[in-house]
Amino acid sequence: MRSFIFLACWLATGPLWAQINPVSGIVSEQVNNRPVPLTGASVVWLGTTFGTITDSLGRFRIDTTSRTNRLIISYVGYEADTLTITDLSKPIVVVLRASRTLQEVTVSGSSSQIDRIAPIQTELLTIKTLAKAACCNLSESFETNASVSVSYSDAVTGAKQIQFLGLGGQYVQTNVENIPTVRGLASTFGLNYIPGTWITSIDVGKGAGSVVNGYEAMTGQINVELQKPDLAIGKPNLFVNGYVNSFGRAEGNVNYSKTLNKHWSIAGLGHASILKTEIDQNHDGFRDLPLYTQINGIGRAKYTSERWMAQFGIKALTESREGGQTNSAGGAQPYRFTNDTKRIEVFSKTARLFPDKPYKGLGLIINGLYHDQTAGFGFTPYTGLQQSLYANLIYQTIIGTTDHGIKTGLSYVYDKYRERYALQPLDRTESVPGAFLEYTYNYLSKLTVVLGGRVDAYTLQNQQYVEPTHSRFLLVPNTLFRWQATPRLHLRYQATDGLTVRLSAGRGFRTPNQLAENFGYLVSSRAVNLNRDIRPEVSWNYGISLTQDTELFGKKVTIIADFHRTDFQNQLVADFEHPREIYFYNTNGAKSYANSFQIEANYAPVKRLEIKAAYRLFDVQQTMGGDFGEARLLPRMMVSRDRVLLNAGYALPFDKWKFDATLQYNGPKRIPYLRPGYTHQSYLNMPTDLAPGFLNLNAQVSRAFRSGLEVYLGGENLTGFRQRDPILSANQPFSGDFDAAARVWGPITGAMVYAGFRYKLTRP
Repeated sequence: MRSFIFLACWLATGPLWAQINPVSGIVSEQVNNRPVPLTGASVVWLGTTFGTITDSLGRFRIDTTSRTNRLIISYVGYEADTLTITDLSKPIVVVLRASRTLQEVTVSGSSSQIDRIAPIQTELLTIKTLAKAACCNLSESFETNASVSVSYSDAVTGAKQIQFLGLGGQYVQTNVENIPTVRGLASTFGLNYIPGTWITSIDVGKGAGSVVNGYEAMTGQINVELQKPDLAIGKPNLFVNGYVNSFGRAEGNVNYSKTLNKHWSIAGLGHASILKTEIDQNHDGFRDLPLYTQINGIGRAKYTSERWMAQFGIKALTESREGGQTNSAGGAQPYRFTNDTKRIEVFSKTARLFPDKPYKGLGLIINGLYHDQTAGFGFTPYTGLQQSLYANLIYQTIIGTTDHGIKTGLSYVYDKYRERYALQPLDRTESVPGAFLEYTYNYLSKLTVVLGGRVDAYTLQNQQYVEPTHSRFLLVPNTLFRWQATPRLHLRYQATDGLTVRLSAGRGFRTPNQLAENFGYLVSSRAVNLNRDIRPEVSWNYGISLTQDTELFGKKVTIIADFHRTDFQNQLVADFEHPREIYFYNTNGAKSYANSFQIEANYAPVKRLEIKAAYRLFDVQQTMGGDFGEARLLPRMMVSRDRVLLNAGYALPFDKWKFDATLQYNGPKRIPYLRPGYTHQSYLNMPTDLAPGFLNLNAQVSRAFRSGLEVYLGGENLTGFRQRDPILSANQPFSGDFDAAARVWGPITGAMVYAGFRYKLTRP
C-alpha cells in the first residue's frame, strides 16, 4: 500500500489539459519574412458551431468532432484557410495572407478577449496584456483587469490578496493548468509563487465553474497556463528576463524548451527574486516591505504519439521573508516577523486518444504536494505542514451526435494539515472522493446549455483540544461526514449577431483555512480565538452577463455588463471588531451575501490604440456577533463599494514602441473602529468607520528590437498616494494596542520606478 501511495505521489500532477483528444496548432502571418503570431484568430469546424480562438502566441487547441475533419481558420483582414485534418499527433501550422495589399501590416489582436463561444463568462488575458506591466508574479498580473483587484493584507508580511465579485481570493478556484493550486497554506503567499514570465495566458471565469474541475469554485475560476515543452514555429526556445526597481527588488527568469524527437520534448522554468533594501518611508520604525529571497523552478517533459499523450515533472520553491522593525529602530528587543517556506509538487497527466473516434477520450491527472512553513510573529511561533494529493479521471464522448456531449469521471482530494499557533494545535485531515457528470447541448450557433453535477463524500477529521493541563493540550478527535451535492448550470444564448447573453447558477463548498487566509492579522498583539468547530463554507452563486458588439464613430466597441450574487448558507467570520482580540466563528445560516455589478467598454478609436473603461459596484454584507448572542448585518470590511478603471495602450507599427497607462479609483471601505479609548460592548450599537477613496496611476513604455530584445521602463503608484500611519502603536510593538493589519486600507509605499529587459531566442 505504501508503495502504491509513493508511486501515486511521484506521478503527481500539475499541468492539466482541458481537452483530452484535441487538434492543436499555431496561426501566424508573414512579416518581413518571419512568422508573427495572430492573436484572436477564429478556429471553427466546418458546418458546426464548435470553435475557439488563438492565444497571444497564435496557438489553439480544439476538440475533434465526428461530423467533419475540415477546419476553417479565419481572421479579420486576412483570407480564410480550410484544412483537412488527417493526423492528430502533429500540431498544424497556418500562415494567413492579407485579403488585400496593405502598405503597412500590423497585428491588431486585442490584449484581452471575452471567449465568444464558452458558455461560462470567461476573459482571456494574453501575453500582450501581461506585458503592459512588469508582471513579476501572478498577483501583479491583474493590473489592467477590472474584475480582479489586488491589495496588501497588512503593513508587515507583504502578502497580497485578490478580491473577486466582492469576496476574497479564497472563494475563487485558482488553478495552474486546471489543477487547484493557490489553496490551503498557499492562500497567504501563493500568488507570489507563480512568476509572470512563466505565464502564457490567464482565463478569468465568473460564477460557479465547471464541475469537472472540482467543487471549490464558489465565485469563479482563474486558470493560469504556463510555458509548455512542445515547440512550434515562432515560439522561442529560450527566454530571459531581468527586472529591478527603485525599492531594491531584483528578479531574474530563464525559460528553456527543446524538442528531442518526434515524441519527446522538455522544458525548464527558473526564477530568482530578492529584496534586501530596508524601506521605511513614513519613519515609523517598521519596514514598509519585507526583506525576502525566493528561488523557484519547474522541470517538465511531454510525450506525444498517435494514441497517447503524457506530461510529468516537478516544481520546487524555497522562500524566506523578514519583516518588522528596521535594524536602526530603537528598543532592546525589535519586533520581527519571519516566514520560511519550502514547497515541492510532482505531477503527471496521461491521456488515451482514439484516432478512429476523435470525440472520445480518457485522461488521468495526479498532483502531489508537500508544503512546509514556519513563521514568527514577535515572540509568537507558527508552524504549518500541508500534504495533499489530487487526482481526476475524466472520460468524454458524445450521445448520438456532437450536439450532445458528456464528460464524466471520478476525483479524489486528500489534505492533511498540521498547524501550531502559539502552541495551540489546529490539525485536520480531509478526504473527499467524488463523481461528476456534465452534459453539453448545442443548438446551431444560437444556444449552448451546460448542465453539471457532482456528488462528493466529504470527511473531515478535526483534532479539537481542551484547555492545557500541566502545559499539555489534550487533543480530542472529531469526525464530520457529509454527502455534498454540487449542481451547476450555464447557458449561452446568441440573441443577435452582436449580443450574447449568459446565465449561470451553482453551488460550491470549501473548508476554510482560518490562519492562512488571515495571516496578516496575526501581526498584532490581539488574542487569537480559533474556531474549534470547523465546518465547510457553502454558497450559491447566480449570474447574468451581456456582451454587446456595436460601433462608435465607425469603430468597433465591445460592452460587457454582468451581475452576480453569492448567498452563503454557512461562512467563516473573521471578527476584528474587538480592539484587542480576533474571533473566528461560523454564521450558521445567518445572512451573508455579496452582490457585484460591473460594466466595461473596450474601444479602439484609431489603429493601434486600445482603450478600456470599467465601473464596478459591490454590495457585500455579513452578519456579525452571532457567536455572542447578537446579530447585526454590516458591510464586509476592507471592500471598496466603488471602483473605476481606465486603461489606454498605444503601439507603433510592428509593436516597436508600446505605451500603456492605467488609472484606478478605489472608493471608501469599512474598517474596524479602533479610535483611542474605544472598548467594544455590543454589535447592535457599535460605531463604524470608513477609509477614504484614493487614485492610483501605473504606466510603462517598452521598446522592441529585431534581435528579440525588448527593454521596458515603468512606474507604479505614480500618484504617490500612501497611507501615512498604517500601524497602530508602532513605537510600542509589544504593547496591547499594537496592530499592523486591522487598519491597512491603502498603499503603504509611494511611487516606485522599475526597469527591465526581455530577450527571446527563437528556434530557426
